[in-house]
Amino acid sequence: MPEKLDLKKRYKELYSAKGDAAFVHVPEFAYFAVDGKGDPNEKTRFEDLTASLYSAAYILKFTLKKSRGLDWAVMPLEGDWRSADLSSFAMDRKAEWTWTLRIVQPGEVSEAEAKAAIEAARKKKPELAGLSQLRFERMPAHEAAHILHIGPYEMEAPTIAILHAFIEAEGCQKNGDHREIYLGDPRKGDPSKLKTIIRQPLSRPGKMSKRRGS
Repeated sequence: MPEKLDLKKRYKELYSAKGDAAFVHVPEFAYFAVDGKGDPNEKTRFEDLTASLYSAAYILKFTLKKSRGLDWAVMPLEGDWRSADLSSFAMDRKAEWTWTLRIVQPGEVSEAEAKAAIEAARKKKPELAGLSQLRFERMPAHEAAHILHIGPYEMEAPTIAILHAFIEAEGCQKNGDHREIYLGDPRKGDPSKLKTIIRQPLSRPGKMSKRRGS
């Protein structure tokens, strides 16, 4: 039988955030990634890039299940969000944002296998423009803090404020892009029940408490 990898279980702490802000250590991860810019609510571009990521991710999964007996559940979509002018990183200035969408891949995957999956996806789905920009990369380990947001994406601001206050209160500094991990599908179910992990890379001095209530 194929070896079934449970990546959410392997990295349980990273995919089981609660309503309190907490420190986490993010190990080196392998990703399929693609860059975008502008308002993600202008869905044509965002949806093309998302579909491109999932196309490559599923081709890689099924190819390695057949060739190596390696199987896993495809991981959730993640997004890094940024702006050259930090003051524009507000809900009403999304047109100025740039962003990177990612999907974690097992560490067991080689660069050659990942690139072959991207090429296979391009041939299978030529209508997806984002596949021409897709890349495979590994990001180094880092420290972060995260918190769980429940509800519509447009209502994240108070949750983000709690996370940032926690980071500041612990004497830390934000050090990297604002990240969101989408545990729910906005196309299905009640938007008020969507679950999103809000994560902020940081630098922190010394040993700190692991959790502070909101």
